[in-house]
Amino acid sequence: MLLNVIERGPDAPSTLAPVVLLHGLFGRARNLGFVQRKLAATRQTLAMDLRNHGNSPHGPMSYPAMAEDVLETMHHYGMQKAMVLGHSMGGKTAMMLSLIHPQAVQSLLVVDIAPGQGGFARMDLPPGLDKLAFPPHLDLRSADELLRPLIANDAVRQLMIQNIRMGDNPGWAIGMHDILAGMPAMMGWPTLPASAQYSGPTLFIRGETSPYIQPTNYPQMRHLFPHYRLETINGAGHWVHADAPRRFMELVEEFATQTENATTT
Repeated sequence: MLLNVIERGPDAPSTLAPVVLLHGLFGRARNLGFVQRKLAATRQTLAMDLRNHGNSPHGPMSYPAMAEDVLETMHHYGMQKAMVLGHSMGGKTAMMLSLIHPQAVQSLLVVDIAPGQGGFARMDLPPGLDKLAFPPHLDLRSADELLRPLIANDAVRQLMIQNIRMGDNPGWAIGMHDILAGMPAMMGWPTLPASAQYSGPTLFIRGETSPYIQPTNYPQMRHLFPHYRLETINGAGHWVHADAPRRFMELVEEFATQTENATTT
């Protein structure tokens, strides 16, 4: 499946490794916009709408399928190998890509998610969102009023509002039915061959107050990603890049420089 992308890069051709950016559940490519703009000053970048999200096509959800989508889209844009950065669901997709197509991943940066069961438990979404009855017309204010009785958390509600088609004949702009049907797969992690491993440079970044990377995950992280490093950003939650953007970018740019130097020495 060819994904919708936002492509950014420097004015002149770059010899630095390109970067792929993958958003989290119910997000879209532009959610990582400030990260992309920073990196695009020196290298080609592709921020992708994962399947059922943003303006990408819809279909059944699984991490292997989503990893294949990313690879197909990379190749479509002439990108054979990249640093892949993924947040949450995008982080699991990035990990899966590195494990089944390691030749396509120069380095891996996973934001606040582990390779295992878990993630997204705090979204508290009600069942039946795919069958939500929309009025004939909707704007931002009325969308907030429509969702407020269903989704009490302000941040989650705003995240969901960005996925609504506004104006006349409003509705979900995303593949809500496929997303909800795929939630068990998104919460989980596929069984992989014992030999599955990505030996390239790997950085996990977690938010201090987020529950999604725990010491119980470390053995699996070490087995699958033997050269991983873990950084914690103090005071940040699950949306690490939004909670602490300056520190987050410091870690990303430091990792990109280190891995670039390692591959050229």
